[in-house]
Amino acid sequence: MAVASLEPWANAMHLDQSSTMRAHRYADRFSVVRVETGGPLPDVIHKSSSVPALLVSTFVKPVAASDFRLWVDGQCVPTGGIPAFRTNVVDLAAQPAMWADSGVDYVHFHVRRASIDDTATDLGYERVGGFRLAVADDDLVLAQITKSVLPSLGPGQAHHALALDNLELIVCAHLLQRYGAARIRTVVNGGLVAWQQKRALELLRENLDGRVRLSDLAHECGVSVSHFARAFKTTFGTTTHRWLTHQRIDRAKELLARSKVPLADVAIQSGFGDQAAFNKTFRRMVGTTPGTWRREHG
Repeated sequence: MAVASLEPWANAMHLDQSSTMRAHRYADRFSVVRVETGGPLPDVIHKSSSVPALLVSTFVKPVAASDFRLWVDGQCVPTGGIPAFRTNVVDLAAQPAMWADSGVDYVHFHVRRASIDDTATDLGYERVGGFRLAVADDDLVLAQITKSVLPSLGPGQAHHALALDNLELIVCAHLLQRYGAARIRTVVNGGLVAWQQKRALELLRENLDGRVRLSDLAHECGVSVSHFARAFKTTFGTTTHRWLTHQRIDRAKELLARSKVPLADVAIQSGFGDQAAFNKTFRRMVGTTPGTWRREHG
């Protein structure tokens, strides 16, 4: 079963006293958005979603008690001062609203219940209730996830749908285990069978740019998204996004060693969005720059 609708989305947003936003309705997709305020907001912002979903908000900087307000089900929820990298988890069915003064900086994750329930089924959980409200929760996992995505949130940053698909599954599993009312049942963990492995790798190799979605791969293999992600990692020892990154680097090495194609073209033909992203990833994984590697191995 595929729950993906629109492609996942990541961005950054700056709000100040001139903002005209009074309400924000999330679309049917996983999203990660960094929001910073440069002045007191002129009005409260009401949050909702087009589908059942949770709103996870992790604060990048500490917030004074007087600089932030949160309403849930029409009631103001006391937050006090909030240290950096503390997290709020709110069901969007409760129609939360917020107000902020200057200097508030946090990352919102819009996480669909359909994705969480799909993950629950494949991890062997049986749903027995909803999700508890969390305010300024000291959640080390969500704090680390937020720190890892911060460099990619901002103007000009490229985002691969496959990487965001994998991130959604990680967040779903964590929310289920820490904030959900669920009990676990026995489940048999297994990998992909031979034909599923072949088809999955064919699609990944045909889409080195990462445009293929986990939902596409799962559909071709006849399983749910979370089952596919878990089975792929069991089979190959890594996630689809990391496997694809290694394939991009291998393709780049082949082009660098056997041709005189300019580095910018090597980046594109290897599935990278631009040469800067290619150089950064190549150096991180190989230990040297593409130009240096070409001179040594060309």
